[in-house]
Amino acid sequence: MRILFMGTPQFAAVSLEKLMTTDHEIIGVVTQPDKPRGRGMQMTPSEVKCVALRHQLPVWQPAKVAEAEFLKIFADLNPDLVVVVAFGQKIPAPILFNPKYGCINVHGSLLPQYRGAAPIQWSILNGDRETGVTTMYMDEGWDTGDIIYQEKTAIDPNENFGQLYLRLAEMGGDLLVKTVEDISCGKNPRIPQDHKKATMAPKLTPDLQQMDWTLSAETLHNRVRTFAPAPGVETFWNGERLKILETRLTAGQPSAAPGEIAAIMKNQGILVGTGDRPLLITQVQPPGKKAMSAMDYANGRRLQPGMFFGATV
Repeated sequence: MRILFMGTPQFAAVSLEKLMTTDHEIIGVVTQPDKPRGRGMQMTPSEVKCVALRHQLPVWQPAKVAEAEFLKIFADLNPDLVVVVAFGQKIPAPILFNPKYGCINVHGSLLPQYRGAAPIQWSILNGDRETGVTTMYMDEGWDTGDIIYQEKTAIDPNENFGQLYLRLAEMGGDLLVKTVEDISCGKNPRIPQDHKKATMAPKLTPDLQQMDWTLSAETLHNRVRTFAPAPGVETFWNGERLKILETRLTAGQPSAAPGEIAAIMKNQGILVGTGDRPLLITQVQPPGKKAMSAMDYANGRRLQPGMFFGATV
């Protein structure tokens, strides 16, 4: 088949790399325009564009794929199949329905759970013990099309977003290869979603990045995992903003007020009171510094039991 690939971040780049190992012809790649990144705000290509250039594939970067200029390019390309992975734009009907084999997508959840932009983050935030990847036929809704294949995986209670993201990216790429091969042979299933069981995964809001110490330890642990390794969840110490990058749940009983340092655990971290039981902070990042162990931070700031972290300055 002649395949057009549409995607942007690392999650999609993994799928593109795996798709390149098949015997199908990748006729080109569509990705988001270069964006300013880093301290120097230099214009930087997407991870998918980097893979495409390395394989000498044609690349298009339209601001909107629904504009007439790109739809003309798409019509001239006339792909047999379109593969969309974390592209970041709404796909118009001519791209969805004109290809001979349609338009398929790799999604980072077990649909119909977590339709939307942040399925991996929400599965961690909600403390789920299982997630997976789905390949599906795209329609004009958001992640509402017929399911082709799904693969499940357990979520470790301490696994953070970055770790789960990379695992699901690999799983999604492998499942995509199987899906494409079966489509080319005409033996893939097509299973309508049960829309009554659908849940949504919208973009995360900034308030979720705050360490509200009155919440339960498990809720806060899941918040930290959701925003790790970056941008981190924030608290404040003595007016200084502090990012918390890693925590561990404990079996301890309530022994400190929310935000109060209950103990400095040697070679482990800082034990802090929450809305129910203490939470162990193991890795932090002070302003302008690299990530460090919570023990190093506690020693440098001479933290002691009875002192308090604050949700705000």
